[in-house]
Amino acid sequence: MQNFDTKQFTNQFESMFFGPARAYAALSVDYTEKLVNAQLDAGKAYTDTGLAQLRSLLNVKDAEGLKSYMEGQQKVAKDLTERLKDDAEKVVSLQQDFVQQSQKLTEDNVKQATDTATKAAK
Repeated sequence: MQNFDTKQFTNQFESMFFGPARAYAALSVDYTEKLVNAQLDAGKAYTDTGLAQLRSLLNVKDAEGLKSYMEGQQKVAKDLTERLKDDAEKVVSLQQDFVQQSQKLTEDNVKQATDTATKAAK
């Protein structure tokens, strides 16, 4: 009768299933945290801009003040467009980084599983 080595089985199960699952979960949590922080930063910036514009509008008292406010709207629109572009680029960069890290993790796990299977077959 052959003895069953539970420690070896546990180590193989850890290296083939639980370890990779934990690594992917950690990567996913890191990505989610970065994405949520980027969204919160963007939301705060847009809210601050909107509130600043409302305050500026409340300070309009005459035609000259309205003209000045309207001219300022062009700069605000330009700044918001730039901010939107930068935020979109940031999200795309985060997604690309996540995909690259996921692919590397998958490649490493496949290599490790192949090595483990080869050793077990010997």
